[in-house]
Amino acid sequence: MAERSRYYLTTAIAYPNNRPGLHTLYEVIGADVIARWHRMKGDDTRFVTGTDEHSVNIAQRATELGKDTKGFVDEMVELFRDAEDALLIAPDRFIRTTDPDHRRASQEMVRRAYANGDVYLGTYEGWYCPNEGFKAPSDLHETADGMRCPSHPNVELQWLTERNWFFRLSAYRDRLLAHYEAHPGWVQPEYRKNEMLAFLRQGLEDISISRETFHWGIPFPIAENGETAQREDGSWDPEAGVIYVWFDALINYITGAGFPDDPVAFAKWWPADLHVIGKDINRFHTIIWPAMLMSAGIEPPKEVWVHGFMTVRGEKMSKSRGNFFEPADLVAAFGADGTRYVSLREIPFDGDADVSWDSFVRRYNADLANDFGNLVNRTVTMASRYLGGGRPEPRSVAASELATTWAATRPEYAERLEASLLHEALAGLWAFVGDANRLVETEQPWALAKAASGGDDAAAARLRDVLGDLIEACRLVALAAAPYLPSIAPRVLEQLGYAYPYAADGNGGPPLLDELEWGRHAGVPGSLGSPSPLFPRLESESPATSS
Repeated sequence: MAERSRYYLTTAIAYPNNRPGLHTLYEVIGADVIARWHRMKGDDTRFVTGTDEHSVNIAQRATELGKDTKGFVDEMVELFRDAEDALLIAPDRFIRTTDPDHRRASQEMVRRAYANGDVYLGTYEGWYCPNEGFKAPSDLHETADGMRCPSHPNVELQWLTERNWFFRLSAYRDRLLAHYEAHPGWVQPEYRKNEMLAFLRQGLEDISISRETFHWGIPFPIAENGETAQREDGSWDPEAGVIYVWFDALINYITGAGFPDDPVAFAKWWPADLHVIGKDINRFHTIIWPAMLMSAGIEPPKEVWVHGFMTVRGEKMSKSRGNFFEPADLVAAFGADGTRYVSLREIPFDGDADVSWDSFVRRYNADLANDFGNLVNRTVTMASRYLGGGRPEPRSVAASELATTWAATRPEYAERLEASLLHEALAGLWAFVGDANRLVETEQPWALAKAASGGDDAAAARLRDVLGDLIEACRLVALAAAPYLPSIAPRVLEQLGYAYPYAADGNGGPPLLDELEWGRHAGVPGSLGSPSPLFPRLESESPATSS
């Protein structure tokens, strides 16, 4: 048997300083779809997401609540795990920056950069955002309440002067420009790459990578004299400080691939095929991170996909602003599958989009309840009623207009999904759902059934052909959409009389692209299951907890 292709993808890791909103989990939902797609294709897939736990605001919040920092963050992380479970997100590893192997990976990266001459002592003075770290003046807004970070406008900034270790980022400008030129597709979408190229061409400044007066974090492994900061008893000298939270957080991607503990695993999984991140952290991932890797002698990731923001009335959705959706509210209303669908259909994966509860309800009712849910329900109901429950075969590609349409839909859907254009993939697939529904209205199986009952053999044959095509269309859409609708897809196949061949996370079945061939199981006898509504229609009342 040929060795399976491997695919490694990650998301940015989230601050667990509060419960997660839908906007926090949006990119994780998208990455989970991509991971499931690759698993179902047959790729040996590794998907890593998790939490970034060493920020100042987490320590401050724990202090405010009178809690131990680690105990507080453990509680918060469980809220993230629970929310991801509720949304059927299935990572191969949920990584925490407090994990012991991540501490080892972070310290090893510092040692490598130091050995390469890229880490030196200096003094840093500037504004510090507890959520993001030191910020350049050009990245801040001056308000009536003082300087503010645009990503966290309600968080008070600190003016800090510290003796810190610095990473010689300035030395990597030309190497980074050369990497962009040699790998033109590695930052996507294209306009996000162009933003970073413009920034690079202005020149780079060295960055602080340690905190001297803060002790919630990974111990900085090098003492001021250049020797190890680890004591003989295994403890770490507190005067060495801790690794700056952003330097530490980025390293999770290689920790999740086995660095440095498992060289065999790391050789298999790295470089990552895809980092999925938000536009506000593009610079960290496409300038600082590749420079860190180059300094350590490690290849940069193959691609970084930069998505936009979910907005409400034009404002970025955020916990600090209070204008966010509780994932539990959406799951209660739309189900896990419905929440995944409306999130990725309403918000383009390559840009910003304004959303509301009503827009989600309209999308759910139009696409899921009316279009696909109704197509499956009436197809199974009519076939059971008119054909006695036996599953009719679809017509051949040459004889079926719907099959011809599918022959164009299938490769376009795969191409868009592989390009991380998740919203466009769904739009194309649901255009095919529309074609199938129009076939029902054009052919009117109920009229064919009435003619067949009167002895019209041609009508009886056409009835079987039409219903066979519709059942095949439902099978294909359910399987194609399974990465988005992982618990609905098996229910659709059950109603169509097929076994669902994949595990709950998408692993273990036959290659999906083979299963998406029209008439793949033609000639295999089967009986239809009982019709059951998949997506109950909703009214558009907003829950009290969302804006």
